[in-house]
Amino acid sequence: MKRIQAPRGTYDVLPHLADERAALERTAAQILGRAGYGRIETPVFEATHLFARTVGEATDVVQKEMYTFADGSGDSLTLRPEGTAPVVRAYLEHGMHKEPQPVKLWYLSSFFRYERPQAGRFRQFWQIGAEAIGSADPAVDAELILLLGELLEAIGASKVRLVLATLGQPESRAAYREELIAYLRKHEDQLAPEVVARIDLNPLRAFDAKHEATQRVMADAPRLIDRLPQEDLDHFAEVQDLLRAADLAYTVDTTLVRGLDYYTRTLFEFQSDALEAAQNTLGGGGRYDGLAEAIGGPPTPGMGWAAGVERMLMASTQSPPTEPPVDIYVAYEPAHKAAAFRLAADVRRTGGSARLELAGRSLKGQLKQASRSRARYVAIFGDEGVQLRDREGGEDKLVAPETVMHHIRGRL
Repeated sequence: MKRIQAPRGTYDVLPHLADERAALERTAAQILGRAGYGRIETPVFEATHLFARTVGEATDVVQKEMYTFADGSGDSLTLRPEGTAPVVRAYLEHGMHKEPQPVKLWYLSSFFRYERPQAGRFRQFWQIGAEAIGSADPAVDAELILLLGELLEAIGASKVRLVLATLGQPESRAAYREELIAYLRKHEDQLAPEVVARIDLNPLRAFDAKHEATQRVMADAPRLIDRLPQEDLDHFAEVQDLLRAADLAYTVDTTLVRGLDYYTRTLFEFQSDALEAAQNTLGGGGRYDGLAEAIGGPPTPGMGWAAGVERMLMASTQSPPTEPPVDIYVAYEPAHKAAAFRLAADVRRTGGSARLELAGRSLKGQLKQASRSRARYVAIFGDEGVQLRDREGGEDKLVAPETVMHHIRGRL
């Protein structure tokens, strides 16, 4: 019988990986918590139209990558492909607009997209995300960008650079959109087929094409930033002023786009040259001032980002966390198993760490395991009592089983 394996594009988080991820989570909680961001967790699946309406019908996410199914009642549900729309849905559903604005939220969650698996890209993946909903102030944009930069610095992400752009607002980029469509139609014979297929639906995505001939065409394409009204340019200029005030270096890339339709005005990415060029984005995001209305809520500005856990760990230069030494390893002769079991339980109840022989090893094998665990104490239950060994230079002694806790409690 063929052995069952994990689905393609997924992976198991083994204990050593879980320790790295837990350390990253603690760091994110500290950095975002200091800035007033509270933890939120939304359901793994949402109503399909939440994403179709907000992410964009013309995006690859909606057209090709979502895991969508009908439940027992016939409702169409989708495993969440991204985190912003669910958080804004929760903001509206739970009346967070009544709280002091902006409402600051962060999450660490799993997401799902049917993509071609490769280094740093999986079909089930994890992201840390942060959202600030309810304020249009450019300082919100700058703060969120700064926080992601601080997180990447804290984990030792290498060769990182910040790239900024602005998309303006839908009404201010409408005329540009028509200009770009006309330009793409004029050079249609040089474009990649997938770019041609979505010229009318999402022409901006042509800037993101990896097709060489398309890239040559887009090098001479009109730029949105040259067509934006002063109001949008002023917003972008203030974001840049605030980042400079915080000593955060950046470059402006007028061709930067992202794969979701809800972005407005500020757009940014943190990229790392330590990763392959095709998958070098550690995290990014932007402003989404029309998203709440698309869900059915009132006009509500918002700004946020998401960063891939897998890619952040790939770019990190920090050493993986090491497992702390064990306080006590409890070994025993077979006849004393119950007493040994009780000691291990008592140590754990007092907040200490204890390991107990569970595989039927000989006493010699148990002592080898004790050495591997780097235990401070080794308690060996035998017929004459408990031989208590202090492996940090203390005195070894033979004690009664009921007195072991008395001898070690003050030193754990």
